[in-house]
Formats: sequence, C-alpha cells, structure tokens
Amino acid sequence: MIEAILLGIAQDAGVPQLGCACPRCLAAQAHPALVRHAVSLGLVHRASGQMWLVDATPDIRPQLHRLRLAAPGCALAGILLTHAHMGHYTGLMHLGREGWNSRRLPVYASPAMIDFLSANLPWRQLVELENIVLHPLAPDVPLALAADLRVTAVPVPHRNEWSDTLGFVLCGPSRRLFYCPDIDDWTQWDRDLATFLANERIDIALLDGCFFSPAELPGRNLAEIPHPFATQTVAQVAGSPCQVGLIHLNHTNPLLDDGPDRAWVMEQGVAVPDEGDRWDL
Repeated sequence: MIEAILLGIAQDAGVPQLGCACPRCLAAQAHPALVRHAVSLGLVHRASGQMWLVDATPDIRPQLHRLRLAAPGCALAGILLTHAHMGHYTGLMHLGREGWNSRRLPVYASPAMIDFLSANLPWRQLVELENIVLHPLAPDVPLALAADLRVTAVPVPHRNEWSDTLGFVLCGPSRRLFYCPDIDDWTQWDRDLATFLANERIDIALLDGCFFSPAELPGRNLAEIPHPFATQTVAQVAGSPCQVGLIHLNHTNPLLDDGPDRAWVMEQGVAVPDEGDRWDL
C-alpha cells in the first residue's frame, strides 16, 4: 500500500507567524494544538520500507517525526522539492554536518533548482560533502520512485526569483494525487486546471489556497506575493469529480478557523484538509 500523509497545511512561515500579534497567531502561541506547519506531504511505501518527503520545510524536524511515527520501520528514501522559496527547501539545512549528517540522500528537483542548490552556500556544501545527491526532474516525464509509485514534475508559474516552480502528480497503483501548493494565478498557467485534472485522471488535488480575500493583508502589496484567492481556486474546480483540498494557507486565512468561510468552501465540495490527513494511492 502507498499512503500520502499531509504533514503541513500552512504558508511558508507557518502559524503562528514570527512577529505577528493577530488573534489567530496569539491563539496558536497559547494553544499548541492550533499550531500549523509549513506545507509538506509525506509518501509511504510500506512494501519496500521506504518513505519520501515532498518539500523540505523549516518544520522538517516535527514533520519527519510525524512521518516516522506513521510508518515505523520505513526509511527516508528521498526528498522532492517544488521550488526555492523559504518554506519549501530550507529544511535541507538539517541534513548537514551540524545536524543529521545524512549520507547521499536523493533530492529530486528541477534543473534550475539543482543549479541553485549547487551554486549557493550553504546548500552547495551539502552536495560537496555528499549529504545529498541531486537528481534532475524532466518536466512532464514520469519517474519511478518505486515499482508502483511514480512522480511527474509539472511546471507552474510562480515568482521564480531563484528557480522555477513545480507541482507534482503522484501516481500509485490505484489513485493519483496532484500536489500544487504554489502558483501565481491559474489563468497564467499554460493549462486549464479542470481539463488538466480530468486528462491526468487526478483523484485527489491539493491546491494553493493561500489567501481567501485581498482584505487579509491591508499593509502588504499582494502583487509582490501573488497567489490565487481560495474563491478563485474553488471556481476553477467547480464540477470536478476529484477530491480537492486547499493547502498553503496564510496565517491570515479564515479557512484556518471553523467559521462561515470554511463552511462556504465545503458547501462547494472543496475540503480544507488538516495535518495528519491521509490518502491511499
């Protein structure tokens, strides 16, 4: 059996966010049960005793601990990276000699992301000391992670300051999952989301739901940090037969609460999954 386990649902900086005194962050500071980690997914292949992380976040320690508890006896066989924003790769720092000191752990990423890691310290040291071994992912070409588990890298438009950005189609023996935590705007993609989900026979789609509305960050220029609003993502998937969940939620997003906005999303047939949720693939 292959299992996908959601290890984080929050935007890169998590909940509570550093320097924030909003009611949601203050509540998470006071009540650990309300803490949410940067978005990440775990893959467990029990037959081979292997597991993988999708995105290496600043919260990699508790996330890998959760994954190990869920899959005792399974060893980390690799990490898949979507892009070079802080919530998606900086957990690699724990793999170096100051931390785990891993040995030749496979890291899968786009060629641009591999160039970024290979050229810049401290990440370059992980490569030079063979803590990690970098494996390029060709776009839209399936790669077998195990006998019955394949990953396909799908380029998506996002703020590509240091690398490009990928989503992943994860295909097990019975179901297919699309993981896309970051995109600037669905209308800027060279594919139509609903058509893509249908053509790829996606059963579960975990999609960027970073902000619910522009009112969330009155002091910020959202053009500098573009993401589709959750309402736009919901509209894009209307009528899709696959299970859709919104992830990568900013600490300002009311979907983190059990309130009317979450209720509205669920009425549209879209879920707001939580950390620890699982899907068989």
